[in-house]
Amino acid sequence: MAPADPHTTRYARHLALAEFGAAGQERLRAARVLVVGAGGLGSPAALYLAAAGCGTLGLLDCDRVDLSNLQRQILFDTPAVGRPKAEAGRERLAALNPEIRVVAHQLELKAANVRELIAQYDLVLDGSDRLSTRYLVNDACVLLRRPLVSAAIHRFEGQLMSYVPGRGPCYRCVFPHAADGMVANCAQAGVLGVLPGVLGTLQATEALKLLTGLGEPLLGRLLIYDALELRFAELRTRRRPDCAVCGDSPVITELKDPEPMRDDGLRRLAAADLEKLLGEARDAPPLLVDVREPYEFSAGHLAGSVNIPLATLPQHLAEIAAKGAPVFICRSGGRSLAACQMALTASVASPANLEGGLLAWAAEIDPTLRVA
Repeated sequence: MAPADPHTTRYARHLALAEFGAAGQERLRAARVLVVGAGGLGSPAALYLAAAGCGTLGLLDCDRVDLSNLQRQILFDTPAVGRPKAEAGRERLAALNPEIRVVAHQLELKAANVRELIAQYDLVLDGSDRLSTRYLVNDACVLLRRPLVSAAIHRFEGQLMSYVPGRGPCYRCVFPHAADGMVANCAQAGVLGVLPGVLGTLQATEALKLLTGLGEPLLGRLLIYDALELRFAELRTRRRPDCAVCGDSPVITELKDPEPMRDDGLRRLAAADLEKLLGEARDAPPLLVDVREPYEFSAGHLAGSVNIPLATLPQHLAEIAAKGAPVFICRSGGRSLAACQMALTASVASPANLEGGLLAWAAEIDPTLRVA
């Protein structure tokens, strides 16, 4: 009896899928995928792509493993603390699947190196935690015509979208501009340890679909995940003719390092800050916009707030802009932060985000408030 082929055995569960089979596995074997950021998102994405048999896997990160990373960055273990993430990650992925080629890129992504780097790969997964890096990766993928799967996390919520040249909007279409300081990083805002595992695994799922032609990719849709509610929401998006990089008359035709950006008027309000603001402006209270779903709003909300679910917010931004200085509210602060980004895009003056959302309000101000 002939011994089993290790390659066939390793991928037996893929080969058993009629939709995937040997052809899909061969496409995956020939694929070259770059994972930008070996952190909370890049860890599960890279592990699953390596296990699936992605032929060449690039891992880009300029940081070293810190003990605080281990709560969510499952690519590393305690002995890896202090080591460069790219190299420690390369060793882990190579040990998981010695059939694949893993390339460590221990460098900071810049305009000077991003084009040459991304040109080596067929598809890019972006799990970076800086907005400037997300824009740089997006612009490079648009100019080089490379598919991109982008994800981001904030406290208890995450978002995901895919870009394929000529088939849908890019990241700038959805978020034309924002400052690096607009979104607090994990160290500042905290993050539920399992949250990036969900989003990173979804990134790997999208990558496998795009590489093998399976299913329907997440194009023209921004997927939003709320871990506390264990719910997914979807925001329909479309390509903007005036997009700076993929629009009809693009102004970004070459890659440049981003200049330091202002916060464009975004205000961050803790629960105590909002309570004080409401007390001081009793005669002319600010516009409170609750972007949760109607069933969440009906369960409990702040007095005087209006309910405009995030998915329908774009249709209401003109009327919100006329009033100015809105305060966006959601359950834990993630959806409302996305609302602030949309508001800034629509030139809404001084939008504010209730940091921590209504959960923070109930914990610090009004424990009788029911938060669904």
